[in-house]
Amino acid sequence: MTILKAAEGGRFFQRLGAVLPQASAAARSKSRTPVHRSSHRAGSCEASFWRSTSRQEVQKIIKAAQRYELAGRKKGRRNGPLGSVALEVLALFANLVSFKTGRLDPSLDWIMDKLRRSRDAVVRALKALREHGFLEWLRRFEPTPNEGRGPQVRQVSNAYRLSAPKRALALLGRWSGRPALPEDDEIARAERTAMEAEHVATLDLGSLAIFQCGDSPLGQALAQMGKSIELRESAKQTESQSTYLSHA
Repeated sequence: MTILKAAEGGRFFQRLGAVLPQASAAARSKSRTPVHRSSHRAGSCEASFWRSTSRQEVQKIIKAAQRYELAGRKKGRRNGPLGSVALEVLALFANLVSFKTGRLDPSLDWIMDKLRRSRDAVVRALKALREHGFLEWLRRFEPTPNEGRGPQVRQVSNAYRLSAPKRALALLGRWSGRPALPEDDEIARAERTAMEAEHVATLDLGSLAIFQCGDSPLGQALAQMGKSIELRESAKQTESQSTYLSHA
């Protein structure tokens, strides 16, 4: 009887040893979500988030941030509550945002490359801008052409929106309603045109359609068409690679 129980116990632990790795792998797969929980599907959230703006309004936000940074800087410190990198990010966004639609969604890698700053520095700057009321964002995801188990989605760039807290706007005083000088406006327009062209070159077909036509029915239709084209091309490329490997 003791030998029989020992044998049964051995078989039990063998089965348990075989099951545990599978259960552990399943648990890891289930818990390893490809996107943040607070993410929204790209194309479904921007219409109510982005809003049109103007050059004067954007300049007001930049000036308010600069005054806010100076006012909050403690004696002997290099940076104030925002930091120099945050002001760089804000100036970059001011040159990139679409006045007509409010569209603003550069990738983190693009921001890093443009400012030549590390990922950690840019992430800290973005968080500082949001914590102090100068920036809002929505995390976004989109489906992928991949096949297999689990949700086939991927994280894409955030949708950003510029803003300025009342406490910062109060620091502007008379400057609050002052228009830009003609020469400054021309320089800013030239810089903005170059920046926009560089950013457009990084967009996929769907994002390019929204950028050009706005978040309108036409823009959404063209964006969907662009995404369908890219999905088909991606599927063809994957199939070609599989065929090549099978004959190699």
